[in-house]
Amino acid sequence: MDGGASYNPRTVEEVFRDFKGRRAGMIKALTTDVEEFYHQCDPEKENLCLYGFPSEQWEVNLPAEEVPPELPEPALGINFARDGMQEKDWLSLVAVHSDAWLLSVAFYFGARFGFDKADRKRLFNMINDLPTIFEVVTGAAKKQTKEKSSVSNHSSNKSKSNSKQGSESQPKYSKAVPSKGEDDDGMDEEDDKEHGETLCGACGENYAGYEFWICCEICEKWFHGKCVKITPAKAEHIKQYKCPSCSSNKRARPW
Repeated sequence: MDGGASYNPRTVEEVFRDFKGRRAGMIKALTTDVEEFYHQCDPEKENLCLYGFPSEQWEVNLPAEEVPPELPEPALGINFARDGMQEKDWLSLVAVHSDAWLLSVAFYFGARFGFDKADRKRLFNMINDLPTIFEVVTGAAKKQTKEKSSVSNHSSNKSKSNSKQGSESQPKYSKAVPSKGEDDDGMDEEDDKEHGETLCGACGENYAGYEFWICCEICEKWFHGKCVKITPAKAEHIKQYKCPSCSSNKRARPW
């Protein structure tokens, strides 16, 4: 069990970078890797915890044996509740505990390395600018701007469909990568404004005009292509895209 014990960030920027890496890993476990995470949380096993690492990786494992542990420990026994509730509710519960753990680790480093009031406030503000794991997993962050983004998504898709050269139609589920032509400069600026508050359903980061995005036809969440391993070329052959969460939810679960 590593848990990040070998890495000790000492500045506000380093602690925030550590926070973002662990957060990205845990979001991955609860979204794009949700099926694997589900299977690893076997209720027949001992008390299990979900760990996120600065390297943006995640791990389901037993708690640290040393007492007291090097770092604060995540919620214990997340696997025991897996089959006792709906999967969506269980994932939301794990997400809430994951948010609490990330904050405890960040401010553990702050206390250990003597952050003063100004440093602690700056660290919290940097963290607070990001959606929580709970907001990403439940779609709450998306819902906050859903009315605005849903209108802009349709208008943007139509304009990009009309502007794409050599193609009669653009798949409505994908945001095309902006071309380099001068005619597209105005469109790119408008697109950035329209989608600036759209959040990726996997990593929780904002939309950027130069990135390829794809929308799930079931939950209507948008994802970076790189987060769900979909390229623009691959998207051209997808008739109806379903994100990993919606694909796994369609399978029957034993309750």
